[in-house]
Amino acid sequence: MHAARDRRLATGRPIRRRGGPRRPGVAAVEFAIVAPIFFMLVIGIIEIGRAMMVQQVLINASRVGARQAVTLSGTQTSVVSAVSTYAQGVGIPGVTVSVSPDPGTAAAGQPITVGASISYSNVSWLPRAWFMGGKLLQATSVMRKEGF
Repeated sequence: MHAARDRRLATGRPIRRRGGPRRPGVAAVEFAIVAPIFFMLVIGIIEIGRAMMVQQVLINASRVGARQAVTLSGTQTSVVSAVSTYAQGVGIPGVTVSVSPDPGTAAAGQPITVGASISYSNVSWLPRAWFMGGKLLQATSVMRKEGF
C-alpha cells in the first residue's frame, strides 16, 4: 500500500477525514452572501452610536447654556457663545442655538429655555449618512432665572 493514501493511527486503525467530500470555493461564496449584510449591520451600529453621542453632547451643551442664561449677568450672546464653545470643544461645530426669552430682560424666577440642534448629516462620520440622513438632533434645557 502507498503510505500517503493509507494513513493509520498508532492503534492501526485508518484515519478518516471528517466531513463530506471537498468543496473548494464554498467559503468564498458564503462570505460573498453574508459580508454585505454584516458590513451594513456594523455601519448601522456605528451610525446609531454616533447619533447617540451627538445627542448627549447637545443635551450637555443646552444645559451649559441654560446655566449661563440664568445667571444675573447672562445675555443671549453669552448663552450662544457658551453652547457653541462647549459643542466645538467636543468636536461638534455648527450647532444652532435658540434662547427664549432673552436672559438680559427676563424677570427673576422666569423660566428660560435654551435649545441646541444640528442636522445629523453635518456630524456623520460617513461621507453620506444613509441611515440617519436628514434627521435633526435637538435638545432643550429649562432653568429659572436667578435673582430676588
